[in-house]
Amino acid sequence: MPLTAGIVGLPNVGKSTLFNAITKSQVEAANYPFATIQPNVGVVEVPDRRIDRLVELFHPKKTIYTTFEFTDIAGLVKGASKGEGLGNQFLSNIRLTDAICHVVRCFDDPNITHVENTIDPIRDIEIINLELILADLQTIENRIAKGERKSKTTNDKEAKTEMALLEKLKPHLEAGKPARSLELDEDELLLLKNYNLLSSKPVIYVANMDEEGVMDPESNPYYAAVKDFAEKENSEVVALCAKIEEDLSSLDPEEKSVFLEELGLPQSGLDQLIRKAYDILGLCTFLTAGEDECRAWTFKKGMKAPDCAGVIHTDFKRGFIRAEVYTFDDIDQLESEHAIKEAGKLRLEGKEYVVQDGDIMHFRFNV
Repeated sequence: MPLTAGIVGLPNVGKSTLFNAITKSQVEAANYPFATIQPNVGVVEVPDRRIDRLVELFHPKKTIYTTFEFTDIAGLVKGASKGEGLGNQFLSNIRLTDAICHVVRCFDDPNITHVENTIDPIRDIEIINLELILADLQTIENRIAKGERKSKTTNDKEAKTEMALLEKLKPHLEAGKPARSLELDEDELLLLKNYNLLSSKPVIYVANMDEEGVMDPESNPYYAAVKDFAEKENSEVVALCAKIEEDLSSLDPEEKSVFLEELGLPQSGLDQLIRKAYDILGLCTFLTAGEDECRAWTFKKGMKAPDCAGVIHTDFKRGFIRAEVYTFDDIDQLESEHAIKEAGKLRLEGKEYVVQDGDIMHFRFNV
């Protein structure tokens, strides 16, 4: 399963332009509200210089990067949760995503209309956040209606536990607060996942700027406001220019590097976005390398060796014996597995080993 994120925002903030850049596809990005009529889903490879380096060293027959799946939905407006604009049918398209990328317009341009007629990123954020919260409130109220009778007429412990959580969530959402800001214990958080609440998902605010603004985002008052808002709710923010990202997506790696250097940008906004998504979701990457294949695998920070083996195949976890492990930094420096072994850098790790980002692993198993 690829990592998934839903792209949300008001109409004409740059969502579809960003989606074009992510997928190198040509979804419609016309200058009017509701240009995106159907949900668009695209899968993009996650750039990883470590895989590029392993390819140089192993010359594999196949190279596989991890992937990131984005769902772009139509621009939301006030009342979307109640069917305004194109309605809440689009909200359902992002319920199963891991995170939300909330695109906010942080530039002035009289030639690009704004659905609210003025540029105010915090107002725009609050409009979208409220619609997500209201949609979640409907979900919670529906579950309460179904579960209330059962919890009162039976001794079903699970039903009573669920009702207790729902009754804690309802006033929190009614106060206009996202579900992710409610303090819950581990059991409640586990139960919360079953509801797929939109406002429970981690958020990255994507400050979409013009070409001049993205060169020095800190001097942009719109970006400063978004950054302050994100910090207060413990969310992340990425500054990018969707138009530049779209231009970059059509270039090969060497041309892209030259273009970024000319612009004075250390890396693309999309690379930053993907890195932030991994961080907020607590994700890392381990690698497998050989003449047949070099591949990146995504895993949850803190996972042990057998669980990471299971990421490749359930049989690997079921019959796990041990893992042969070395670090990317060692292979990058020593340049061959033979040299790794000669230097005593190859380790044998058992079931309790906590896998680290950048580990290169070979699993031994018996089923």
